[in-house]
Amino acid sequence: MKRREFIGKTSTGLGAVLLAPGIMAFQFGKEKKRSFKIRQYRQGRFLAPVQCVTPDDGFYLHTFYDVCPLSPSQQYLAVTKFPYQQKTPMWGDESEICVIDLHNETIETVYRTKGWSFQLGANVQWGNSGDRYLYANDIIDEKPVCVRIDLQTDEVKAYSGAKYDLSPDDKYIISPNLLTMNIHQYGYAVPDRVHGKPSVFTMEDMPKEGLWRTNLDTNETELLVAMPEFVAKVEGPVEDKEYYKRSVNYLFHSKYNKQNTKIMQVFRGLIDNEGRDASLFTMDTEGGNLKQCLSRNHWNQKARFGGGGNHPNWHPDGEHIIMNCIPNWLGYENMMFCQFKHDGSDFKILSEEHLGSGHPSINADSTYLLADTYPKQQWISSPKGEIPIRLIDLKDNHEQMICSIGTNVGNDWKAYKKGETGSHYKLDPHPVWSRDYKKVVFNGAPEGRRQVYLADLSGLV
Repeated sequence: MKRREFIGKTSTGLGAVLLAPGIMAFQFGKEKKRSFKIRQYRQGRFLAPVQCVTPDDGFYLHTFYDVCPLSPSQQYLAVTKFPYQQKTPMWGDESEICVIDLHNETIETVYRTKGWSFQLGANVQWGNSGDRYLYANDIIDEKPVCVRIDLQTDEVKAYSGAKYDLSPDDKYIISPNLLTMNIHQYGYAVPDRVHGKPSVFTMEDMPKEGLWRTNLDTNETELLVAMPEFVAKVEGPVEDKEYYKRSVNYLFHSKYNKQNTKIMQVFRGLIDNEGRDASLFTMDTEGGNLKQCLSRNHWNQKARFGGGGNHPNWHPDGEHIIMNCIPNWLGYENMMFCQFKHDGSDFKILSEEHLGSGHPSINADSTYLLADTYPKQQWISSPKGEIPIRLIDLKDNHEQMICSIGTNVGNDWKAYKKGETGSHYKLDPHPVWSRDYKKVVFNGAPEGRRQVYLADLSGLV
């Protein structure tokens, strides 16, 4: 038996012990289960039956459009419950990580965390081997770190590094520096340490920052790929490389493919703390074979109706990436649903007829594409004041609307308010497939309160 050394208190005041170098463990103690009623959402009105699967006692969110919030058995749903909305998150405020039993209609708080945001919540993610473990982020000793919540024993392990994504074998977590993410996109990491003033990098930080990886067995956190390594692999026009050399670089979206063979990484450059100027890289899971698969020039084309490239996501085959692009180099003026290989080859348009929008993802056999929209993307028709959840049959190029949902949580549908920092008025549906591609989970607020919904597509796909 390993010696357990008491090392004091966590940020939530829980007594912690040392399991291994740097790995803290403590007992949280799940709170009492509460019963609630899963409600039908506009029964009989839509293409598929839809249920509101969160209680009406607070503000709830699932994680993201590429993180399934349903447990491997599909009995449980993991969500973040916010302490408030319409208010920028404060450093030190706690959100709840909750598990909903869809069969028995109960909810319980399994952890409280200071590491949360309005777009990803606490970045809650199920382990891949069963319904026992949840992974999320917290702030401990003033630092964002990953925690693993054991739903059987109530033990919580806190690691040395933060999590943006968990490897499919549950052995590693990867993440950019979460303390600086708000400077280039609010809502995907943790609150600002100084309220309303995101932390930033300097040029001197570039060799010391990049993509971090933590081994969950040894708790060793290493810099897997540093910023200068990305810059050295920039392709496209010479202006692109020159831009990234003179800009301060940041990383955004870091994702493993399901086959655990590749990592996808969004790379950005800011000048005077402004801009994004994104491009896309892939690499092997050990950081090798780093390749820019979509250049800054190709990512940042502007569409005729507005908007630029956005939301890359792994195809389930682990070889291709799905993304909204404006491929004007191929003669297109509008945002299109696009697909290309991890090395940038085999670029194609998935649908000539249906314009791109929102957060696109595709099922395993490439027969159906799922997406939502933003309120400003008015080239996609929807009921007034609502957002459509889109389902496009790629076999016959036919689109249907699964349902529509309101997402206005204040500020008259506008995601940001002048003079305020944060994304507290922003609510994206982020529709995400279940693991068997028969259900879809998404966010909504038809009554102004953030809730989570589930649509059953088993009769359609």
